[in-house]
Amino acid sequence: MLPIVLLLGSNLFMTYAWYGHLKDFRAKPLIVVILLSWGIALLEYCLQVPANRLGSDLYTLPQLKVLQEIIAMVVFAGFCAFYMKQKLTLDFLWAGLCLAGAAYFLFRRLPTG
Repeated sequence: MLPIVLLLGSNLFMTYAWYGHLKDFRAKPLIVVILLSWGIALLEYCLQVPANRLGSDLYTLPQLKVLQEIIAMVVFAGFCAFYMKQKLTLDFLWAGLCLAGAAYFLFRRLPTG
């Protein structure tokens, strides 16, 4: 469970680093926004690297990647709707269902042992 929690935190930081400036720092010079985003991304990496290291003991690499993508989509949906006040369309739902399908295929045959 810890890798998933760390990936959730990691994606919160990265989503803000990538898109938060569009709302909060629009009037700032681009170089300032880049440096701020790099600082936020450093925090993201402080969670993402241990998440992947711990997760690689529990999941295959493809499983870990799909988990990260699902978490990224969930975080992005919340960020988009609640923080940026943007409407989510049905296309976002269809994309999420595609990710659910990817998760199904990667996790349907869990290793026994």
